Amino acid sequence: MTTYVLTVACKSTRGIVAAISGFLAEMGCNITDSSQFDDLGTGRFFMRVGFISEKGATRQDLASGLKPIAEKFEMETTLHDQAERMKVLLMVSRFGHCLNDLLYRWRIGALPIDIIGVVSNHFEYQKVVVNHDIPFHHIPVTKENKPQAEARIMELAESTGTELIVLARYMQVLSDRMCETMSGKIINIHHSFLPSFKGANPYKQAYQRGVKLIGATAHYVTADLDEGPIIEQDTVRITHAQSPEDYVSLGRDVEAQVLARAIHAHIHRRVFLNGARTIVFPPSPGSYASERMG
Repeated sequence: MTTYVLTVACKSTRGIVAAISGFLAEMGCNITDSSQFDDLGTGRFFMRVGFISEKGATRQDLASGLKPIAEKFEMETTLHDQAERMKVLLMVSRFGHCLNDLLYRWRIGALPIDIIGVVSNHFEYQKVVVNHDIPFHHIPVTKENKPQAEARIMELAESTGTELIVLARYMQVLSDRMCETMSGKIINIHHSFLPSFKGANPYKQAYQRGVKLIGATAHYVTADLDEGPIIEQDTVRITHAQSPEDYVSLGRDVEAQVLARAIHAHIHRRVFLNGARTIVFPPSPGSYASERMG
């Protein structure tokens, strides 16, 4: 039996849940988990339904039968077979903690994705990537060749059918064109401080100011640098007894965890864009194990 995920976004109105659940029952499908959110501020409705096709209904059958309902409620819908893994392109520069963490999670099955390649503007992690039998693409970036380098990245993404790009501490600013082309399909990770520290050595700045909480934010990339819709965040507490090196170590650890959780939510279709915000449905009780193994 095939397990599917249906996502729905539309204007909030009566009858949506009844229409979808009734349709799935008629098609011989059993709903295994369902999450919904009605945004009273924007008047938008969001829903994610996991279900099993118990009587052999194919994705084509389901998509065809769903079409009249989608048209009636003016829905934006997607329908995915949970056994199909998302194709992901990782990008990294000289900090490898997030890359190494993702490769480990991928290798043990905790992050069920197809890593179609790793792009870097340096060679530091070529051996690590190749040892995982993953294609490594060195694409150097300078002020002079930046448009050409980005064009090569986009060609690679298109030729491999990339569905998600992950900036695993890739320290280059992407162009507005690339951000628009891959809107909602590029996830970035960066440090989060209160107050915010920009520029070189943010952890040293945080230490000098006596920051008590450091953290990380994973978000979708937009033309506004580090201001895209937030997917996941977390913090770790710091004391006066810890050194600048401790700040760096703890910061890298929380960055890796937050990025992995953001990717996990995205690949399981639990993230919905809602203007400048996101709706992120948590895994339903009992569903995390099945999501973990794809």
